[in-house]
Formats: sequence, C-alpha cells, structure tokens
Amino acid sequence: MQKKRGRRVITVILWGLVAVLVLGIGGIVAWSQIGVMPAEKEPLASVRDNTAIHVEDAEQGIVLTPADGDSEVGLVFIPGAKVDPWAYAPILQSLAEDGVTVVITRPWLNLAFFDLRGLDAFTSAAPDIDDWAIGGHSLGGVRACQLAADAEALVLFGSYCSNDVSETDLSVLSISGSEDGLSTPDKIDAARDLLPADAEMVEIEGASHASFGDYGPQAGDGEPALSSDEMHSEVSRILVPFMAEVPRD
Repeated sequence: MQKKRGRRVITVILWGLVAVLVLGIGGIVAWSQIGVMPAEKEPLASVRDNTAIHVEDAEQGIVLTPADGDSEVGLVFIPGAKVDPWAYAPILQSLAEDGVTVVITRPWLNLAFFDLRGLDAFTSAAPDIDDWAIGGHSLGGVRACQLAADAEALVLFGSYCSNDVSETDLSVLSISGSEDGLSTPDKIDAARDLLPADAEMVEIEGASHASFGDYGPQAGDGEPALSSDEMHSEVSRILVPFMAEVPRD
C-alpha cells in the first residue's frame, strides 16, 4: 500500500512538472507574439516600388538583390527583438542598389536570442556568393556577434557585442545614435573593448534606437531629431562604402 501511494505521489509530481513546462513554453510563445512592432507602410512601399532591386520573400528571409543580378558580396541582417523584419528593408535597400545581396532574417519567436541557426541557414539564399558580412540591430546585433566567426565582416546598428571578437581579423562597423535610449552611447562605449581595435565607430547625431528601422516609436527610446529619409541617407553614406571594402576570398 505504501509503495502504491509513493508511486501515485511521484506520478502527480511528474505530471505537475509537465504541466508547468507546457504552460511555460506556451507563455513564452504567446509573449513573443504580443507587441511585435510592424513595418510602416509608406517606407516599405518605396522598397516594393524600387525598380533597381528585386525583392523576394524567401524561406531564408527577405532577400534584396540588384535588379541586374550582379552581386558578389552579401549581408545577413538580424532584426531587433519583436521587430517586423520588413521594417529594415527601407534602410538596407541602398545596399542592393549598389550590388550587395541582403538577407533579412526572421528570428524564431521574433527574438534573435532563441534563434540557434548558423549563418549558412541564411546565406543559402544566394549560394553563388562566397563573401558575407553579418549584421543586426539591437538584440539582432548581439546575435550577429555570435555568428561573426563565419563571416568576413560585422555590422552593428544600435547594438554591441556580448562576446569578445577583439582578437579576430573581422572588418567591423558600429553605427549608433546620439539619442538612443536603449543601446545608449554609454553602453556602446562600455562594450567597445570587445571589438577589434580598428573597428569603425560612427555615431549619428540625432538618431534614436528606432531610427534604425521603420517601425515607429519604441518604449524607452530617445526622441529622434532627424527624419526617416535623412536616416536612410546617412546610413547609406556610411554603410555602402564599408560593404564595398568587405574582404573577398
């Protein structure tokens, strides 16, 4: 009798643990879908109407390529937490215009932290390209740092590394905003020693955290002092020359 009672107690405990696990997973999935910041319609329309590039909604992500198909280098770009990947197409389209293939990923559960796929899961969208940069915004940039060992270059938008890549030969570009209330200038400066000594650090005056994507205001952020079009032009001015110098194998 005592043994049967013991087995019943163990069974109840095990089923209780299973229920807690299921509820926990369900809660995380539900939370990941709540509050996703959608891409703004007007900037996205400029991408769809851009005859200089080709836009494909592929399995690997949103793929932007030059309309003439002439591309020798690529950028895999990882969105920030709970940001619609399409929100980054407007600010990155100038790269495709200049001959760079861009793959904007769709992180699992809308959070790069949970996405365990390697770089080749995204570069497979353009198998003819051998040389790739990896980049990302906010949490997407943190994840990009973790994948940077498989790339030739690293691009950070309002972000910083949590792992040390300072001893690598990566070409690194870090673009930040003076009004960023989340990845603040102080936070980016504090993590500067995790990047190579020759990393290019550029702060855009008047840019906020949400200035790096077209998804509207973000809680906890600063107030931007420049328009979306101005931000696109400034990022293009900085990013296009950097990508042109990405090392080729």
